[in-house]
Amino acid sequence: MEKKPHFGRREFLPREVPSISLALLLAAVLLLNALLYLYLNKFYSSLGRVETDPGLCPFGHFKFGAVKNCSPWLSCEAINREVRKLKCVGEGAVKKVFLSEWKEKKVVLSQLTNSELKEDFLHGLKMLKALQSKYVVRLLGYCEQQFTILTEYHPLGSLRGLNETLHIPKYKGMNTWHRRLMLAIDYVSIIRYLHSSPLGTLVMCDSNDLDKVLSQYLLTSDFHVLVNDLDALPLVNRSAGRLVKCGHRELRGEFVAPEQRWPYGEDVPFEDDLMPPYDEKTDIWKIPDVSNFFLGHVQGSDIVRLHLFDIHAACKKKDPAERPSAQEVLDTYRKVLTLLIREAAMPGTREML
Repeated sequence: MEKKPHFGRREFLPREVPSISLALLLAAVLLLNALLYLYLNKFYSSLGRVETDPGLCPFGHFKFGAVKNCSPWLSCEAINREVRKLKCVGEGAVKKVFLSEWKEKKVVLSQLTNSELKEDFLHGLKMLKALQSKYVVRLLGYCEQQFTILTEYHPLGSLRGLNETLHIPKYKGMNTWHRRLMLAIDYVSIIRYLHSSPLGTLVMCDSNDLDKVLSQYLLTSDFHVLVNDLDALPLVNRSAGRLVKCGHRELRGEFVAPEQRWPYGEDVPFEDDLMPPYDEKTDIWKIPDVSNFFLGHVQGSDIVRLHLFDIHAACKKKDPAERPSAQEVLDTYRKVLTLLIREAAMPGTREML
């Protein structure tokens, strides 16, 4: 009697295994997308850096370090009694800056050096008081009579030293296209904040070359950007017909916007009274050059530049009215970051499938 072959389960095994594998891979894709969504959601909630930080104190007060309670801004008497100068760490046209100590904590003491520029100094103090937010260095106290300002100390210093900082072994892990683009987003966020500030539309006038721009901003220990110097921040008021001029001297070079340059040619001597005023779109013109510095020459930075090409071309339109707003630039930067993070995450998923 012939035995019939048993086919039973053997027929189904080859089909069952791929089905299980496919289900696991699809689950992995869904999980990866969920994690990416949570990451981006968390990232934007921190990057959004709303104008008024929930952790900020009421006007006229500050929190310092790990202290939970708010303290009043230090008065002239408190600064003279409790703050000790350690060393001079910088000097500009308006003020001299000292690394100092208050209650065993490092702070920065700024003092006017040129009495002819006291109005600039007091304007900077007024701006610092009015614009306290996540975008602006923290004010700890001031003394108008002695032309003194006390602010929080940030050991990484100004953005001038960014590339040197990123080559320190401790920070080399930060030297990526992703982190550098986040710094550029911080910078554009500050410009957007100034253009829609509680005081109105403010123009960052201390920005006639890249080095000057970088000197106005600080790099925090957690790798964010803060604006530090607000001495030259005039107000644009279109409804009142008020535009601005950044200083009273002729500005030259490709870094400044076309409307900031003398429009009447070399044959006509510069006269401040004849120089037409302009608006906040001068800040927009400079964004591509500052962002180019932020992006550096790390792996992936050229891909970022490619994605930003169109918005940067728009920033460089000769007609200021044709340039995008700071909000539009910021929105584009954020979209590019989201897109590139997704592209970085998905190739591995595609290979699994």
